[in-house]
Amino acid sequence: MAKTDNEGRKFLESVHQFFDHAASYSKLDPGILAQIKTCNSVYKVSFPVEIEGRVEVFEGIRVQHSHHKLPSKGGIRFSMQVDEDEVKALATIMTFKCAVVDVPFGGAKGGVKINPRTSSVKTLEKVTRRYAAELIKRNLIGPGMDVPAPDYGTGSREMAWIADTYQALKYGETNALGCVTGKPVGQGGIRGRAEATGLGIYYGIREAFSDTDLMKKAGIEGNTMEGKRIIVQGLGNVGYNAANFCQQDGAIIIGIAEREGGIYNSNGIDVAEAFKHRSETGSILNFGQCKNFENSADLLEEECDVLLPAALENQINADNAGRIKAKIVAEGANGPVTRDAEKILLQKGIIIIPDLYLNAGGVTVSYFEWLKNLSNVRFGRMGKRAEEASHRRLVNAIESASGKSMSTHERSLLIQGSDEISLVRSGLEDTMINAYHEVRGVMNRKDIEDMRTAAFLSAIEKIGVSYEALGIFP
Repeated sequence: MAKTDNEGRKFLESVHQFFDHAASYSKLDPGILAQIKTCNSVYKVSFPVEIEGRVEVFEGIRVQHSHHKLPSKGGIRFSMQVDEDEVKALATIMTFKCAVVDVPFGGAKGGVKINPRTSSVKTLEKVTRRYAAELIKRNLIGPGMDVPAPDYGTGSREMAWIADTYQALKYGETNALGCVTGKPVGQGGIRGRAEATGLGIYYGIREAFSDTDLMKKAGIEGNTMEGKRIIVQGLGNVGYNAANFCQQDGAIIIGIAEREGGIYNSNGIDVAEAFKHRSETGSILNFGQCKNFENSADLLEEECDVLLPAALENQINADNAGRIKAKIVAEGANGPVTRDAEKILLQKGIIIIPDLYLNAGGVTVSYFEWLKNLSNVRFGRMGKRAEEASHRRLVNAIESASGKSMSTHERSLLIQGSDEISLVRSGLEDTMINAYHEVRGVMNRKDIEDMRTAAFLSAIEKIGVSYEALGIFP
C-alpha cells in the first residue's frame, strides 16, 4: 500500500478524468465547468519547530478547491507522502462529495509532511499548533472561512490542538470552536463523529443491497446484508467501523488487508478481535485460524461479494483491476480506484459505489458538529425530556384504554427521547439514503451506466446552480 513519487499526479489526473467524463453530460456553460474543475487556491508553507534541542523544518499545505459555498471543508493528513497534487485531488473530491450529500461547504484539504507513527506526542503537538498558527494568521482557518477535520494520520487529539490554538489567537470569538470538526466531545465535538464515515459506508452499502435492479446487475441474491462476503482493506478508523457495522448486520468479513499483510478466513473473521490482535501484536498476521497473505494486495483479488478498499488512493489500478473478482467495489477511501482501473472493472460488470458518495458520512456529521458549535447547544438538550413526557402520556393512554400494562423494558423503549447520538445517526442515515436515490435517479434520467459518473454529474449541476446564483456568470 506504499505510494510512489508520482502517485499524487496520477490521483489528480484520475479525478480530472472522472470530472471531464461526467461534465460531458452537462449543459452548463463551458466557463462554469472550467471554474468548477479548477482549484481556487493553494497555500504552501515551511515552518521551523524545535524538536529535542534542534530545529527541524516541516512542510505544510492547504488547498481550497472551491468557494462556491463557505466555509470550505476538508481534512488534514499527516504523512511523509503528502504532496501538492495529492492534496489538490483530495480537495477536489471534497467539493463534489459535499454537493452529492447536500452539505453546504466548498471542498478543501490539507497536509503536513510528518510521520505520525514515529513522532512523539510532544512533537506532533508542536507541529500541529505551528501549522495551525501559520494558517490562522493568514485567515485560512475559521468557522466561516475554512474548517479542517481529521484525515489519514490525524484524529480528535490534533483537532483539539488546532481548536485551542485558534481560540488563543482569536480570543473572544464566540464561534471559535466551529473552526475545526472532529474534536473530542468534551471540547466541542459531537457524539457519533468518530464512527461517522464507517457508519455512512454501512448505510450506503446496505442501501445498494436493497436496490433490486442493481443487485440483479451485479449477480447478487438477497436484498439484505445477511451472508454477504466482504473483504476490507485498511483496519483504521474508517475500515474498522465500516466492517464492524456490516458484520453486526449479518455480513461475513472474510478478509482484512493491512500494510504488513492480510488475513483470510472463508468462515468469517471477528473484526473486533482482529483489531485487538493487531493493537497488541503490531500486526494483523497470525490471527486465529486465518490464512496469512504476506502481500496484502493479493488479498484484494480473492472472490467476494464486496471489496471495501478503505486505505489510500490508487490501490486498484490498471495492473490489478483485471484480477479483481468482487461483485461490488465499495470505495471507503478517497480515490482507491483509478480511472483506467474503473474502465476494466465496469467492463467486467463490477458495480462501483464511488467515494464521493460512499464515504461522505464523515463530512455529513462534521456539518452537524459545525452547526452545534455555531448554535452553542447540544443536540437534544432542549427537546429530549419534553419528547419523553409526550411519549409517556401516550403510553399511559394506551395502557388505560387496553387495560394491560407494559413491562418496564417495553415502556423505556417507547418513552425514550432522542439524544445527540440518535439524532446524529438519524440525520446521517437519512442523508445517505436520500443521496443514494438521487444518484440512482440521475443514472436513470441520463441513461448513465455507472454510479460515479452520475454522482459527479449530480454534484456538478448543484455547484453550477450556486455559481449562477452568485451572478459570477451571465
